[in-house]
Amino acid sequence: MTRTHLIGLLLGTEDDWPTAFEQYLRRLDLRIPHEEQTHTFDSERITIEPFSLRQPARHDFVVDRLAYWYYHPREWLKKVALVDDVYLPNNPFTFQSMEKHAAFCAAIRMGFEVPETWLLPHKVPPDNERFAPTARRYNRIFDIGRVGDEVGYPMYMKPFHGGGWVNVTRIGDAGELRDAFDQSGRELMHVQAGVEGYDTFARGLQIGAETMVLSYDPTRPLHERYNIDHDFLTPDMGYEIETFGRTIGAFFRWELNSFEVIVRDGVAYPIDFANACPDMAIISLHYYFPWAIKTLVKWAVYCSTTGRRMRLDGQIHDFYRIADDADRSYRDKLDAYRALTDEYLERERYEEFCATHLRHVDEAMADYITSAEFDDHLVGTIVAAFPAHEHEGFVARYRGLLGAWASDQQARAVG
Repeated sequence: MTRTHLIGLLLGTEDDWPTAFEQYLRRLDLRIPHEEQTHTFDSERITIEPFSLRQPARHDFVVDRLAYWYYHPREWLKKVALVDDVYLPNNPFTFQSMEKHAAFCAAIRMGFEVPETWLLPHKVPPDNERFAPTARRYNRIFDIGRVGDEVGYPMYMKPFHGGGWVNVTRIGDAGELRDAFDQSGRELMHVQAGVEGYDTFARGLQIGAETMVLSYDPTRPLHERYNIDHDFLTPDMGYEIETFGRTIGAFFRWELNSFEVIVRDGVAYPIDFANACPDMAIISLHYYFPWAIKTLVKWAVYCSTTGRRMRLDGQIHDFYRIADDADRSYRDKLDAYRALTDEYLERERYEEFCATHLRHVDEAMADYITSAEFDDHLVGTIVAAFPAHEHEGFVARYRGLLGAWASDQQARAVG
């Protein structure tokens, strides 16, 4: 008996990684025997239209890249999660309520070194007739300069829900703080102590049971931020940062997420780790793009084939019991968090599944990356992203970077 699993892509403006995902999945042409069935896979891009709350869902797994700002598909995701048991890598309930603010709070409670962070009231109040009487009774006049003294300079002002470095301002003194606050309008803002003069800026991408931590330079243009450097962290620091990323993901039931950690003087400072729409673009990821696509495909295939159930409820106190155990050292707590997240992600079962059914995915990805099909897609992506006079140079650059990844994979296979 054959069962075909439909993977849905809920998208906004992106086309680069979704096209690669679709092309690669077709090339794999998977037929996986499991529990007396042969499992095959297809994908489609989900459209936005009216739906009945009793309408059966056709999808087994949905990658959401849209609902963090578009409310109609957000509610559709809640429906298919609650009614139809569709697997969503990111829990839509926590991603709606748990903004970056809540992620900071959770990380602090779990013992991670989040820099000093304060939440400011709105500079321009909400447009609500109840605001004025409420403010007269309860809103206290405050000195923004005193907040600056408590946080320390330099600091960064950024929206409490975050997103793509938008409206992030570096603040060097009290005058700049007042100016930035005056310009914040109705946006609710954090101010967070800056960790400057750092040794390393790391950005991680967590997809399912796998995590990759990359060297990152946020001061560079988008296409130059990720550095190809596989040994930029010590083994201990790499373990800590990777464990942090997995832990915050498992805590909120997020399985497609990115996180940023600054390392200074041997201390890891998490500064951003709640991303409803993590970077998956060819232009920015370049050398690491094939890893992201094949890992997302592997997780979708694993969850669909094995019938892994999405966790709608959290088990927050499992993490807090570790955090609050005074007899554990910090390293012991990291080990315990690691074990808890591996259990949640079924890491051993996933690895066994991949070793049995998906051994060829790296080779298949290398073949895809070196194919004419991908090259046409790559050139089209570059033409859409850069001005005409830069096309030739960028085509050569990206062909070189992605070709280097394919060569490295082939070398590992031979070795």
